[in-house]
Amino acid sequence: MPFPFNPDQYDQQLHDKLIALRDLFDPETLPEVDVYPSRPEHYRMRAEFKLWHDGDESWYAMFNPAEPKKPIRVDEFPVGSRLINDLMGRVRDAVHQDDQLRRRLFQVEFLTTQEGDALITLIYHKKLDEAWEERGRHWQEVWGFPVIGRARKQRLVLSRDYVNETLEINGRRYRFRQYENSFTQPNAGVCEQMVGWAQRHTEGSRGDLLELYCGNGNFSIPLAGHFRKALGTEISRVSVNSAQHNIEANGVDNLRIARMSSEDFANAWLGRTQSRRLREWGVEDYDFTTLLVDPPRAGLDDDTLALARHFDRIVYISCNPETLAANVRALGSDYRIEAAALFDQFPYTHHMEAGLVLSRV
Repeated sequence: MPFPFNPDQYDQQLHDKLIALRDLFDPETLPEVDVYPSRPEHYRMRAEFKLWHDGDESWYAMFNPAEPKKPIRVDEFPVGSRLINDLMGRVRDAVHQDDQLRRRLFQVEFLTTQEGDALITLIYHKKLDEAWEERGRHWQEVWGFPVIGRARKQRLVLSRDYVNETLEINGRRYRFRQYENSFTQPNAGVCEQMVGWAQRHTEGSRGDLLELYCGNGNFSIPLAGHFRKALGTEISRVSVNSAQHNIEANGVDNLRIARMSSEDFANAWLGRTQSRRLREWGVEDYDFTTLLVDPPRAGLDDDTLALARHFDRIVYISCNPETLAANVRALGSDYRIEAAALFDQFPYTHHMEAGLVLSRV
């Protein structure tokens, strides 16, 4: 493993993260932090490995950032789902049997779900031809899950390019289609807790919800029922298409998705730029009172912060509490922290996922 894995120390490392999160904020303004732990093992739903070839043997490899040229052999991946571990062995055995599958294969990616679905992506340093496609279809049938072949400027989808997931959030089951090569939460169990926390803190809401960086609707679909209307924005075309499918699959009728970056939306909504798309979406008919954001590690840019100041409540999910704290300081004394949470998406690493509910004073 490229990072320490010791389930016996899980409780201590989670406590250390809680202390680190608290230290980023003024203790007088930070309420008690709700802590949502992960399963100590088999919590990751996706994984990617280099495939290292050594003579007639091939094995999975990961790398320690401190020694980027030294491969670490991975025969099992205890943080990965049980299905990932099962498929790792089956794919490795097939690679040893089938030279057409093995030749110039350099990376394998697995995407799995709690529902028991999986997608296997094989990435090559060669053009994939009909002979590869024939073998790929054979192994797809043997493995029982869809296969995608990738090479430079080439992507062969042999059956489908998504998995089906079901998340149980506050007693209700939500269905999500998750596409290959698009963002999904890696720790499904913690994701359920995280969305559930946000859902509970938006019960009894008035007005409408705006979610920026909405992805495949992971938050906005479960939360939409607490609002009159909801609008999500997302720049990725794949994620937008996925969200549209998921909205229909879950019977949500008050949520729309707009393909637009948060910066462009902010500037248009604040009147700094003209946007025909905003007029077409009828944004003037929304009464936005709650903003939900789950931004990249860099946090909210200045334009999005300017937009955020127009909301009575901000639900902020962050994969980088340091930029979260900086954004809270930038918002200043106009907001107070109503609720705080730590979600342990990434056990045994220094990474933290945090959530805050900010209310206008």
